Parts: sequence; structure tokens; C-alpha cells
Amino acid sequence: MLWHLFHFTRGAQWLTPQRKHNAMTSANRPSQPIKFHRFALSGHCHRVELLLSLLDLPVETIEVNLASGAHKTPGFLALNPFGQLPVIQDGDLTLADSNAILIYLATQYGAEQWLPRSAVEAAQQQRWFSVAAGPLTAGPAAARRGKVFNGPVDMTNAQKQSHALFAVMDAHLRSQNWLVGTTVTLADLANYAYTAHAPEGGVSLADYPHIRAWLARIEALPRFVPMFASPVH
Repeated sequence: MLWHLFHFTRGAQWLTPQRKHNAMTSANRPSQPIKFHRFALSGHCHRVELLLSLLDLPVETIEVNLASGAHKTPGFLALNPFGQLPVIQDGDLTLADSNAILIYLATQYGAEQWLPRSAVEAAQQQRWFSVAAGPLTAGPAAARRGKVFNGPVDMTNAQKQSHALFAVMDAHLRSQNWLVGTTVTLADLANYAYTAHAPEGGVSLADYPHIRAWLARIEALPRFVPMFASPVH
């Protein structure tokens, strides 16, 4: 994790960009900019950054220098005792963990689109959160960490796990545009960055056309912001 935010109908995919944007946001707004503590090359941080942008929320971005150990200083540990990014501060609330932050932002500031519409969708979203915390982190994120940051990673195993995951994801996306339901959800945001940047870890997406189409759909969302590309050694 260290390396690492109206009723939307089935026909919403044909809304104009401005109407799509309105469909993603609610009238509720923070009283002051949300402080967003991040590391710019972290996929965990990017999922929060992406949702903040999609919801068009005011943000004060605070870069945390992992290389210098800024995440282990007393000041940062007061925000998150686990010493992990991302962290947000919204008024009196301080919240860590990327998926927890996604749920908070969507519930507090997002439109109904971002919330599960049934028990089944809630369970499916949680399943893909578990994928993001499990196979995605152990596979593509780990391979990227080994290549980009020279982390102590078993590259053969990480790349093998990546392809096993992507085979499942590609098959899942063959019959639907999004990971859960008929519109973009938090599940898509949670799994986007480390999938899109898998080639930085030596994991090609060439054999996964449905994943590539899914990534393109996310990148076409109004107010989409990319994660910085990393140079590959």
C-alpha cells in the first residue's frame, strides 16, 4: 500500500459529457478544500485522486516524500498510525485507506450512481475491492514496484499472478462494459491504475482486448485524470 479517491439510468451511457458530469456529482459540497496526502506514483493514491476529480471536489494536494521517510514521521503517523498513503482530511475528519476513502467520498459527495443499488451489487463491489487489495496488489502492483522502484519482488511470480488475474478480468469484461452493473462504479476506479500501468512492471496488456477497452472507457470519463507514467528500467 505504501507504493502505492440523480438516479443514473441504464441509458446513461448516451448522456452528453456535461450531463454525465452532473450525474456523477451531488449538490453536497465540502466547506473547504479536502486535504489529500499522496504519493504521485501510487496507484492507491490515484484511485482517490480520480474520484476527487470526477466529483469535481476542491482539493489541496500534499505530496508525501516516501523516499525520505516522510510517511514515518511523528506528524504523519498522527494522521495514519500505519504510515500508509493515501490520507484525506475533510474538516474534522481524517481518513486513511484508499477503498475506505472511495466509499466515504462517494457517500458524502457523489450522486446515487456511485452507491450500490442492491445487495448483490454491494457484494460484487466488495468482491472487486478484495481483488484490488489482493491479486491486483500481489500481481501487477508488485511487478511494477519491482521494475520501477527496484523493490524486493519475485518478478516471475508477480508477473505470473498478473496474467492469471488479467485472464479472469478479460473474460469478465467480455460480456459487460464495467466490473459491476451497467455503469462505472467504485470497483472500476479501485482496479484501474495498477491495471493501466501493468506494462511498467513488464506485464503486457496486448492479449487482453476487453481490459484495454474497459480502460479506454474509464479514460473517456469527464474530468478523468491520469496517473503519472513511470520510467521503466
